[in-house]
Parts: sequence; C-alpha cells; structure tokens
Amino acid sequence: MSILPILSNEIDVNLRENLRQFCGDFNIPPRASVVIPVNAQKDLSRILLVASDILAYKDVMPIEFILVVNNYPSDNPPKEIDDFVDMGFNVLCTPKVEHKGGVAIASRILGIELARSETLLLFDADCRIPNAKALLGWYISQLEAGSDLAYTHVDYMDLPSDMATKVRMFIHHASRWFKRTVLGVPTCRGSNYAIKRKLMLELFSQGRIPYDIHVGPVLKSINARIAYSGSKELMVLTSGRFFNGGWRELVEYLAWRVGYYRRILSAQFGKNSSNQ
Repeated sequence: MSILPILSNEIDVNLRENLRQFCGDFNIPPRASVVIPVNAQKDLSRILLVASDILAYKDVMPIEFILVVNNYPSDNPPKEIDDFVDMGFNVLCTPKVEHKGGVAIASRILGIELARSETLLLFDADCRIPNAKALLGWYISQLEAGSDLAYTHVDYMDLPSDMATKVRMFIHHASRWFKRTVLGVPTCRGSNYAIKRKLMLELFSQGRIPYDIHVGPVLKSINARIAYSGSKELMVLTSGRFFNGGWRELVEYLAWRVGYYRRILSAQFGKNSSNQ
C-alpha cells in the first residue's frame, strides 16, 4: 500500500493543483528546472515535504519539476512512483545508478539530461525550504543575470541535542566560512544550489565533479561567475537524521575535516569571480 495519498492530504490538500500551476503547459518552455533525486530506500516518505515548500513559488512562466527515483529492485518498483506521476511530477525511474563517484550526483545528472531549461535548481529530497518564494526567485534572477553558479546558506534540522553535536555544528559552519571567505572556495552542496545546465553536464562528462562537493572548487578553477547569499530569507535546511551524536562521532568528523582541508590547500585553483 502506498503512503503518499495519506501524506499528501496531511501536507497540503492543494498540492496537486499547485503542481499543475507550477509546471503549467508542457508545450511552453520552462523558465527553470527543479531536479531532485529520490532514494527509494529512504526518501519516498519525505519528498512531498520539500515539494510542498517549492510549490509555494509562483511565476508567470512554468517551471518543470523532475524527480529521479532510484535504488530499488528492478522487478519490484515502489508503488509511490505511480502516485508521483498521478500528481503531475515528471518522474524518471532508474533502479540502480552506476557511478564511480557519488550516486546522488549521478542520479541528479539523469534528471538534468531531461531538463528543458538552462537554469537548474538542485535540491535533495530530505531538505526543507522555509521561503521558496524568495529562494527560487533569487536563484532564477542570478542565473538569468549571467551567474554560472548560485548558492545560499544551508543549516541543519533534526539534529541530536547533545553538546558534541553542538560543537560539531559550530566547527562545521566556521570551517565553511573559512573555506568560502578566506580560501575563496564556493561551499555549495547537493541539497541547495543553482547552476547552468550545459556547464553542469560538460563538467560531469569530463569527470571533474564525481561528487556534489566538487562543484564549487571546480567552478572556481575555471573562473566561473558565482553568486552567494547568506541571507536567512534564502536559507535551506538539510536533514541531520543520520547523525548519532556523541564525542566519538565528533572526533571522526574532525579527522575527516583536517584531511579535507589538506587536499583543498594542496590543490591549485584559478582566480575566482569578483562576485564571490
């Protein structure tokens, strides 16, 4: 039995109508394309939450909404796929994604290949967007004004309340500030950024962005035009549901972070855009 009809009523009884208004007439080229990978093992019950956030955005031009449902047995696809299609989403189904890097970005690329707009708005299924009206409008305006990449501040939700996790979050945000402000390396992440479609596909085909975390450094290296905003109005929340908390997890995170910055500092990047 599918859980989505129940969830859709709880989240927003007007979701289906909002999606029709959001996507508009298929014969009209979309102003932007929203692409979200949906891991069938953990995201099926969450995707309507972020979808309902995004559908709060209204525009005179249609925006297409692509879901890439992946990671399920080929002989037993999840029943929720039919619900997604019935609601009006553009759904791409792929049981298994083969990729040497991150499965999330590889799944995302499959949806990007289908996208009909050069303006890509990329999110994850487990994030929330408190003010989609402001965020999507800002992303679209930045890319239409000539930026190649745009991103905003990402915070966490669903976190453990222990002191070790609080310390980890302080270090996390401080290190991202250092990377962005001192090193000049964009800190965009898979749960929240906008990018030009052709550029994304070219870099992926060249093997330069095997994970979403590589997008920022690579775009800096090619002198791409990059826009960032730390405005709370444009913030996106990503899930911390896989954090266990505790000091051991913090120590493991610190070891990873130190190794990461050693790799970043040893790399040679070109000058970044004056916008960043």
